[in-house]
Amino acid sequence: MKKRLIMTSLFLVFAVLLTACGGSSKFKAETDWEVQDFNYVNQNGDKVSRDSLKGKPWLAMFIFTNCATVCPPMTKNMTDIQKSFEKKGLKDYKIVGFSVDPKTDTPEKLKKYLAQYPVPDDSKWDFLTGYSQDDISELALKSFKTLVKDDPNTNQVIHGSSFFLVNQDGVVVKNYSGFKDVPFDTIAVDMETLIEDGK
Repeated sequence: MKKRLIMTSLFLVFAVLLTACGGSSKFKAETDWEVQDFNYVNQNGDKVSRDSLKGKPWLAMFIFTNCATVCPPMTKNMTDIQKSFEKKGLKDYKIVGFSVDPKTDTPEKLKKYLAQYPVPDDSKWDFLTGYSQDDISELALKSFKTLVKDDPNTNQVIHGSSFFLVNQDGVVVKNYSGFKDVPFDTIAVDMETLIEDGK
């Protein structure tokens, strides 16, 4: 009887530990927004699509090279996030920036823009263009629940300043502030967990 009680207790302790370990390593999604199909061009003139990004988690943002307000700090913040990824030894991810001013932002302009920042590994970055203003406004609203709107009175574009975490299946699973009070550590842990979950 005593032996059976000890064995039952040990089994319960083991079960609790197993549950705790399994539960803590799994990513908890906060959103479930499927990214619609796209097929654009990056700063190197290469085609990038939703399908070509599948299999790797990616961090997305909306920027443009003539931006006079939030884009420079957002891009710098994304650079710092990548430094956190590098410290953790993360390899299997991408960073995607959608230009909200595609008429102005050629691949060449986007390449020059990215070169202004101390990016640890620019091979992980895709700054995208090659679509219409209406296309990007629709993608932003339908897939990322964020606004992109041309300002007819200036050369500026109104857009959100969030960062979006997209999983290996092309689904937005979380979003964060990308301008102020950026949760650098949380983003790095979330990316690490998504990569581990995908193995």
